[in-house]
Amino acid sequence: MSQSVEHQPHLHVVGEELGPRVVAIGGGHGLAATLRAARTYSGDVTAVVSVADDGGSTGRLREAGETLAPGDLRKCLVALAEPDSLLARAMEFRFDSGELAGHAVGNLMLVALKHASGDLVAALDEVGRLLGSEGRVLPTTKELITLRASRSCGETVMGQVAVNACDDLELVAVDPVDVPVCTEAELAILGADQIVLGPGSLYTSVLAATAVVGIREAIKASEASFVYVCNLNPQVPETSGYDVAAHVTALGRHGLVPDVVLYDPSRMDGAEGVPQAVGARLTSGSGRAHDVELLGRALADLVDLGGATA
Repeated sequence: MSQSVEHQPHLHVVGEELGPRVVAIGGGHGLAATLRAARTYSGDVTAVVSVADDGGSTGRLREAGETLAPGDLRKCLVALAEPDSLLARAMEFRFDSGELAGHAVGNLMLVALKHASGDLVAALDEVGRLLGSEGRVLPTTKELITLRASRSCGETVMGQVAVNACDDLELVAVDPVDVPVCTEAELAILGADQIVLGPGSLYTSVLAATAVVGIREAIKASEASFVYVCNLNPQVPETSGYDVAAHVTALGRHGLVPDVVLYDPSRMDGAEGVPQAVGARLTSGSGRAHDVELLGRALADLVDLGGATA
């Protein structure tokens, strides 16, 4: 939903200046980059994170009976911590031998705190406090969910890892379909000035986060400017051959219509038929990942424009 004339941004202090309330939605390394970028111009940052992951350390914890998918939540907490935080570095440490081989310390910490507190949001808030995080990390739902995808061939695929291995994806959803939304995440979206979706794996991170119905409906109901940050390159095989227009088409199949589609013209083509596309330089060096400063500057400019396309 486009930002209405009546909606006045909630301005919060960024250093000695005021900044907007930003909610970043998605998962994985892409969402972590957006959070670091948002910290450069926002006075109030909230991450709303997909919890449909079932690979790696997270997958092993789920197989052991845990109802928590901590991996992407951990990445976001670290992204919002102070850059020189010893605890943040420790949370990323992975054991390399024994029964704990492959597990990240932060994943185990979140599982323990969730059991101790009895509430996932309380556990996340406590880790954020310990890290001195500038912002808040919230799950899309507090319940155990499984990602489900339909392919153009008619097959249904279950599980984030299996979906990520497909190249003809049409729609993603979560099981159970009526899983309750995390109330704190819903309220953050409804109170935002800017909602940033992506970048990241289109189906298994970005759309997986919005597959929780309450998250998708909150985005539609919010008066915030809704920005989609397009990936720099197709992700093989998940989005092989995708250009900017293909990303927007996929969002549309899931009922999502961004006010702005932010992309780097040097990295991805196909924006000519996308009226809300805004091109900006978003990479430096190798160009394999979004540059935090450049992405932050581009997103801040969109706040100044009120979400209007250029």
